[in-house]
Amino acid sequence: MTGPLVVLGDTLLDVDTTGAATRLSPDAPVPVLEAATEVARPGGAGLAALMAARDGHEVVLVTALADDPPGRRLAGLLEHQSGLTVVRLEARGSTAVKHRIRAGDRTVVRLDSGDGRLDVDCGGGSARDVLAAAGAVLVSDYGRGVVAAPGASAALAAAATSTPLVWDPHPRGGTPVAGARLVTPNRDEAAGFARAAGVTDTGGASLAAVRRQADALVRTWRVGAVAVTLGADGALLSYGSGAPVAVPTPPVPAVDPCGAGDRFAAVAALALAAGAVTAEAVQAGVLAASRYVADGGPASLALDSTGATGRPSVDDIVGRIRHRGGVLVATGGCFDLLHAGHVATLRAARQLGDALVVCINSDQSVRRLKGPDRPLVAAVDRCRVLEAMEDVDAVVVFDEDTPDVVLRRLRPDVWAKGGDYAGSELPETAVLQEWGGQAVVLPYLPGRSTSHLVLAARGVDQPTSTGGTT
Repeated sequence: MTGPLVVLGDTLLDVDTTGAATRLSPDAPVPVLEAATEVARPGGAGLAALMAARDGHEVVLVTALADDPPGRRLAGLLEHQSGLTVVRLEARGSTAVKHRIRAGDRTVVRLDSGDGRLDVDCGGGSARDVLAAAGAVLVSDYGRGVVAAPGASAALAAAATSTPLVWDPHPRGGTPVAGARLVTPNRDEAAGFARAAGVTDTGGASLAAVRRQADALVRTWRVGAVAVTLGADGALLSYGSGAPVAVPTPPVPAVDPCGAGDRFAAVAALALAAGAVTAEAVQAGVLAASRYVADGGPASLALDSTGATGRPSVDDIVGRIRHRGGVLVATGGCFDLLHAGHVATLRAARQLGDALVVCINSDQSVRRLKGPDRPLVAAVDRCRVLEAMEDVDAVVVFDEDTPDVVLRRLRPDVWAKGGDYAGSELPETAVLQEWGGQAVVLPYLPGRSTSHLVLAARGVDQPTSTGGTT
């Protein structure tokens, strides 16, 4: 790939408000969401560009962002992304927003806003110049005005003559340019486009019907191939004649497939740029989309409040798990001089759920609990060591003598402690009961504790102990 992946198209703002729904409202038969969290992310072309940049590729996003609150929020989410450059086209109108209200892993309602179309000015050939230097092009056309902007169609047609071009269409969008290497409608879109093109033999949802639709679209659009995405059934690739290529998908739990089509199209475009033939690119796209869905779909993106990626914050972790309806596990302690007992406890705790947050005592808290000679390792370094462990998703420091405050903030489903508490209640049990969480005891390694290590370093005989590991 000698140039960047250029993603040209419409960027939307996707917002998810997700909470737990355990009861119905007394004034209407609707669920009541509790402990709801809000997560925003780019949608459409912005999401495809973000995914490709997160994979380590150089990406240029050519899109229009309106100067309204949702547009400014989108701009903030797209800033500071490693490998992603945004060429912003001037636009007049309002930003399209898709706001999903979700109870656990189910969408209860979707609220769409925005006036439907932006009046876009291509800005004196900036899009044409970017396309001319592209290693591959992905068009994400939601019919919001970017692809229909003055000069865009001619620039795309010119790019298609020398550059792999993938077109991800939308019912409100335009017709793919002739010469596009691959067009990627889903099953419903393919049927609608075929009917609009005057193809009458499009009935049914069988592979034979999908093949007839795809064959007709290849000829009507004069493109290299059409890959119809079929959700859990993978994709069907047509070159316009001959036997189609069926690309199955591995079985994955589809908690939230939102964005899977963008993932498919972006990876297929990158594969074509790397020299793959079309069938190989479609297979790569199907596998990547499957992994994306298996990882939780949009929840796996872990954008923080500034739009930056990388290691997610504890709030990002909690929001992602709540979004997926998963199980959040927390554990706590001083974790001064990490040892084998700690490792065993953390590993066992992580196996109880989908994410593990470790709550550690601050330096001042450790001194009050353990004495003026502790901690031996400052909190900042204890955090770094814990964050480097594969079983730990996030670390949070608390100043109090007990973790009650941070537990009420996190509201974990499971609180796990290592130590000899069998047959007795953990001190945190009452707090966990406030939201239905469960406190559990984990097996520990006898004789492994920080206190034992300190005594051994000082040459002091070690008393027999069945205490904890912290």
